[in-house]
Amino acid sequence: MESNRRQLLRVASTGIASAAAIGFPSTTSSAQSKEKRVSGSRTRLSLNAYSFNQPLRDGKMTLFDLVDFCARQGLDGLDATAYYFPGYPQVPPDAYLFDLKRHAFVNGVTIHGSGVRNDFAIPGKDALEQNKTLVKDWVVAASKLGASIVRVFSGREIPPGYTFNQVLQWMVPAFAECAAFAQRHGVVLGLQNHHDFVKTADETIRVVDAVGSPWMRVILDVGSLRQRDVYQEIAALLPYAVSWQVKEMVWMQGKEQPIDLMRLKQIVDAGGFRGFLPIETLGPGDPNIKVPAFLRQVRQAFGG
Repeated sequence: MESNRRQLLRVASTGIASAAAIGFPSTTSSAQSKEKRVSGSRTRLSLNAYSFNQPLRDGKMTLFDLVDFCARQGLDGLDATAYYFPGYPQVPPDAYLFDLKRHAFVNGVTIHGSGVRNDFAIPGKDALEQNKTLVKDWVVAASKLGASIVRVFSGREIPPGYTFNQVLQWMVPAFAECAAFAQRHGVVLGLQNHHDFVKTADETIRVVDAVGSPWMRVILDVGSLRQRDVYQEIAALLPYAVSWQVKEMVWMQGKEQPIDLMRLKQIVDAGGFRGFLPIETLGPGDPNIKVPAFLRQVRQAFGG
């Protein structure tokens, strides 16, 4: 165990630091970290709960209501973000989890994922332990829900006085520990690129490659790739992706613009992806109107 930890630290501090000295590596990274799938693509449309962030936070909706919405819209799945469970960050009683699981099942909706707001970039042992506990608690909750993925973050920012590579020295072992825990519960960790500590495909892949576990992959957030050509970044992350956040808007050359769903479909078909394709709408407006409108556009491009 200690030898594995030392190896991870060497990857983070020596190997990554050396790569940083000559610039970012190519996005063609370690083949063993890329997902191996049957050839071809097949997507099942899903909803990310954050689309209904305000009504869920205001208590005007519950996750049970969101399941009903998915059923009425003919969506196959729901990414039920943990923030909207009663008592978060604490996990609710099993009775709640099992009632929600059953409600989704009888309505033909798969709760395929959840997610927490951890921050592994904060320095200090106590903060790191608290964030690891948060991830592990919701891995167990996800396994009880029958969800295959727990969405995690790297961190909000590089803390003052530290470098990206220095933060990786504690971040990578923390993710490795959580990935090993998730494996024991049959749940995959999905690192969301979120324009925070990790901002590019290269940075996201570096973290996943350094962890080196098939139980840690990528949640491909198309709206948070803002530093380079967004479609090239999507293509680079696709081999690592196990789920998505497909948003209405993306960033190109520093400006926000509507996503080209047909181009996204071409990338997915060329790269090969099988699994749920959650959509997420953001910004002002009634999600009961915004989500169905965006869903129609996605269906036109992807079918389903």
